[in-house]
Amino acid sequence: MNVLLVYPLFPKSFWSFEKTLALLNYKAMLPPLGLVTVAAILPQEWEFKLVDRNVRQVTEAEWDWATIVIFSAMIVQKEDLLAQIKEAKRRGKRVAVGGPYPTSLPDEVISVGTDYLILDEGEITLPYFVEAIARGSSSGIFRSEGEKPDVTYTPIPRFDLLELDAYAEMSVQFSRGCPFQCEFCDIIVLYGRKPRTKTPTQILAELERLYELGWRRSIFMVDDNFIGNKRNVKLFLKELQPWMVKYQYPFSFATEASVDLANDLELVDLMVKCNFGAVFLGIETPDEESLTLTHKYQNTRSSLGEAVQTITRRGLRVMAGFIIGFDGEKSGAGSRIVKFVEQTAIPTALFSMLQALPNTALWHRLEKEGRLRTKSANINQTTLINFVPTRPLQDIAREYVEAFWELYEPERFLDRVYRHYLLLGEATYPKKGKSANKKMNWAFVRALLTICWRQGVLRKTRWQYWRNLFGIYRHNPGGVSSYLSVCAQIEHFVEYREIVREEIEAQLTSPHV
Repeated sequence: MNVLLVYPLFPKSFWSFEKTLALLNYKAMLPPLGLVTVAAILPQEWEFKLVDRNVRQVTEAEWDWATIVIFSAMIVQKEDLLAQIKEAKRRGKRVAVGGPYPTSLPDEVISVGTDYLILDEGEITLPYFVEAIARGSSSGIFRSEGEKPDVTYTPIPRFDLLELDAYAEMSVQFSRGCPFQCEFCDIIVLYGRKPRTKTPTQILAELERLYELGWRRSIFMVDDNFIGNKRNVKLFLKELQPWMVKYQYPFSFATEASVDLANDLELVDLMVKCNFGAVFLGIETPDEESLTLTHKYQNTRSSLGEAVQTITRRGLRVMAGFIIGFDGEKSGAGSRIVKFVEQTAIPTALFSMLQALPNTALWHRLEKEGRLRTKSANINQTTLINFVPTRPLQDIAREYVEAFWELYEPERFLDRVYRHYLLLGEATYPKKGKSANKKMNWAFVRALLTICWRQGVLRKTRWQYWRNLFGIYRHNPGGVSSYLSVCAQIEHFVEYREIVREEIEAQLTSPHV
């Protein structure tokens, strides 16, 4: 059986960073962890090839080679997914599809001729698919019927199938699920509210495999809430720390976590000792009424601003997500988010309009109230709210565009990066040994020179850029490399904020709005 694994294109988005990645000759930020895990679960006597369309096109030879084509996609990838399914069917190929998008909206995928739907979590449903293939079945829909797999049996992903040099970061997963009940979140729908974790031995084996393959850069723990099971994550980190020492810190890590991380300084310090450098927090909004309405109670129990400051001062760079468009939201929500981001000096602030995602509590409530504008959904920063909000959509959209524009005005962004790294420089955590993964190469030198030229010579940020760089060198010399990499993000945002404004305004003038 020749299995061609194909990962569809992402549209330009907040996280695509094309301009920034190009500076270092990378094609994509993260690889398709789901597909390399699928390859590990399927029979190993099968032959596999993987093509990430964010890296390159599928060749004619690969199409011809394939007995069956397997796709996986998130909702944001649906346009290219549907197009590629049609392309595979045009070539007479059998097609199997799985992942979050097909699991949430299977009818949309069936409509374009998919043969096999492998839904929910693959540890359970992929064996059903294999049995169907063995029986000679030409189609099938495979579901877990609410059962959640024990991820301690999940095999090491087939990282060897990836074109490793194409990616800026690597993906590894420790846990699935989140203990909270945010109304708009589809993670608890897809993976449940009881976080399931791999064992420390498992994760260390995955890191060993990446080390063997020559990976020496950043790893993103793709857990939607890395600290959902604090007991188990501490057990893992306590075993990871001596492993990192043994291998001379070959990786740096980043992840996502709930804001209550600030209440567990032991956990923060363990992460920093293991070379975690950044964490993404789902803050959503500084408006407590909106947080309460959407059941994000964990963000109302203490000061969000103080939580950000605490985590930063312990040595973790904070990224954060923000949303506009909650029910009952008062005018000026966009300005309040900008004010919060400026006050807390969060450099990278993901900002989107609220989306009702399929099968979430928000989706079901709005459906019952007759407020859904569409039975589909998308998750991108250029997408209007897909339901009827409690205040005028035009007002929300224009606040959103104005706030996005302000957040990524180059001078304001570079100022936040500078202030954030000054706070990081105050960290009192134990200093690590010399990292083995810092290698100077021409791509890095060229990227550095390009950033210095654009931000320190061409733009009006020139004086600010050099003054801030000198300040960071003086107050946080160990953070200079990381500081410059975050400064480089503005190369993406300068262009992307234009895209956000143009696409949102085009939708607002559409007769269908």
